Amino acid sequence: MVKSKGTKGILTLAMAAMLVFAAACGNNGNGENTNTGGASNTPSNSPTTEPTEETAKLTGEIKIDGSSTVFPLTEAAAEEFRVEHPDVRVPVGVSGTGGGFKQFCAGEIAIADASRPIKDEEAAACQEKGIEFTELSVAYDGLSVVVSKENDFIDHLTVEELAKIFKTGSTVKNWSEVRDSFPNEPIVMFSPGADSGTYDYFNEAILDKEGIRNDGSISFSEDDNTLVVGVSGSKYGIGYFGFAYYEENQDKLKVVPIDGGSGPVTPTYDTIKDSTYAPLSRPLFIYVSNKELERPEVKEFTTFYIENIGPLAGEVGYVALPDEKYAEEAAKIQ
Repeated sequence: MVKSKGTKGILTLAMAAMLVFAAACGNNGNGENTNTGGASNTPSNSPTTEPTEETAKLTGEIKIDGSSTVFPLTEAAAEEFRVEHPDVRVPVGVSGTGGGFKQFCAGEIAIADASRPIKDEEAAACQEKGIEFTELSVAYDGLSVVVSKENDFIDHLTVEELAKIFKTGSTVKNWSEVRDSFPNEPIVMFSPGADSGTYDYFNEAILDKEGIRNDGSISFSEDDNTLVVGVSGSKYGIGYFGFAYYEENQDKLKVVPIDGGSGPVTPTYDTIKDSTYAPLSRPLFIYVSNKELERPEVKEFTTFYIENIGPLAGEVGYVALPDEKYAEEAAKIQ
């Protein structure tokens, strides 16, 4: 049967009324969805939610510089971080702890690697530039005294003997002047440079802050690999640097047990962690600019660093902090 135009109009109005009623059953008077049957609570006409700055794909660059001792830790963290965030560049430089703090307090880098705490004058330089920072402990290290594999006469050294070799004002030139049983051969000395936190720590722990002799009898370098080459190439050479560099080069170096007053102790993971390797066990740090932490990529990297550096520390020759210490450091970032 053919329907009239009037009938079509009535049916159209009826269908519209049913649609309005159905819509009203699915929403309250404020237009909010009240359906509890598992459907989305987002109104169908709402715009798509844009990703927040935190959840968006991270990009940018995080400049880091400083301690050669902390470098293997930071480089390991940066490599792992780039796997998850390939669009974030994380260049890591090695200018020594002092050199890193100079750049950091000038606002040139986001993070400074440090093998010692920041000095008062460095903190004052940061304050003058309006740079507030957060200090984070990342691992333990044992500053290791090393000689060549060919050295067959040193079984240990005391703190006093180390001072006799390295301290400013010392006139000792031959090994026989350090200990009677040592050969009458010239000592070939190697040391990190004055910008190095390792230099500072050795100066404080061994030399009573009197400084390392600089009378032409010693070679300085900010690059620990250069020190490795120097010591390993001389039967009568001696130097010192972080435990990781000894671990990496133990095929051509011999580590020297140090007697700090309680008998000779060799640096190992256990003796460094429990500080029985005294006085050369030390904490390592990174310093992060608080302003830079406002950048999502910097905050994400710093968080990633603290959450993952424990297992990475052992892989690159350092000793992890206790879990509760890492939890304390992570809380600082927030």
